[in-house]
Amino acid sequence: MKQNKMREVEIEKIVVSCAGIGDKLEKSVKLLNLITKRKVKKTTSSKRIPAFEVRPGLETGCMVSIRKKTDIFPLLKRMIEAINHKVERKWIAENHFSFGVGEYIQIPEVEYQREIGMLGLDITIVFKRKGKRVKLRKIKKGRVPKKQNVSEEEILEFLKKNFNIEMEEENDSE
Repeated sequence: MKQNKMREVEIEKIVVSCAGIGDKLEKSVKLLNLITKRKVKKTTSSKRIPAFEVRPGLETGCMVSIRKKTDIFPLLKRMIEAINHKVERKWIAENHFSFGVGEYIQIPEVEYQREIGMLGLDITIVFKRKGKRVKLRKIKKGRVPKKQNVSEEEILEFLKKNFNIEMEEENDSE
């Protein structure tokens, strides 16, 4: 039986991000540039958090979005190797999958950099189906039904098929 092309799951983008203030932020920018070889965008805070010395307008993080299909799969394979092809259920949500890498030296082909030190980073993979543009376009914007969202099971199936991911068993005894 033929599969409906509009129901196929695909990766929309990968967002790689780091957080930090001041000197740590500059190190994070160097790290993301080293890993992705892309221009890094700094993010600013909109809230005041006195405990962390954060005020509105202060640069508190950096991120890189990757949308090119040719760049997504090689980078994602390296990032998944860093977590040993194991995924927890709580990392997967509707339309996206997020995880963190504790130290960047866990990523294959990345060497320790003395000027960066030891930092971690977060990776978010956003999934979509064909037809999402109807919701996002400027002219003749339309509504997209709930069934067009990508469910957690479909994301897990996609990851198992393309990246040999296995689910990590959760311990209830802790």
